[in-house]
Amino acid sequence: MEVINPLKSKYPIIVRLTILIGIFCIILNFLIFPRFINTVEFDEAEQVIIENIDIPQTQQIDNTPPPARPSIPVPSDDEDIADDLTLDELDFDDFSNMDAPPPPPSGPKVVFIPYDDPPVAMSPIRPKYPEIAQEAGIEGVVVVQAFIDEKGRVKETIILKGVPNTGLDEAAMEAIRSTRFRPAKQRERSVGVWISIPVNFRLK
Repeated sequence: MEVINPLKSKYPIIVRLTILIGIFCIILNFLIFPRFINTVEFDEAEQVIIENIDIPQTQQIDNTPPPARPSIPVPSDDEDIADDLTLDELDFDDFSNMDAPPPPPSGPKVVFIPYDDPPVAMSPIRPKYPEIAQEAGIEGVVVVQAFIDEKGRVKETIILKGVPNTGLDEAAMEAIRSTRFRPAKQRERSVGVWISIPVNFRLK
């Protein structure tokens, strides 16, 4: 004979009773205990009032002076020149008494003379260095144009390029004047010619 477990036969009834008891307990819990409502209080924030201030625009002041008005000639009764004055009545002799500008300085006229062989110095040109230029440390090249006659003597000198107010120009001309030259030759004949001679001043 098969044995029937009493728990197995009563299992559906026990499950239903357990569910009903749980539901009843939940309902009873809601009815007995009061409800807690979470209330959130918000603090009132202070309202910031922004005030609009109208700033006046800065006025630019123009300090530029107004342009000068053009002068308008006003006729006058007391004028120095008469209206009926003609050119014949003007005295032009006064203009001749005025001081005329001085004429340009007249220097020696350099005339080019052709030659076959240029003049040659018979000894080295050794100028004396001025003491003022030595103390000041002044150097330079002085170009002297000299006229050498048919006998090899220096007759005239002109400064073409110099160092003024240093004494170098005078020293160069003095050194060239004291130098004897072999005269220039033109068809085997001695002639006087103009030549340019550079004199170099260098401190050692």
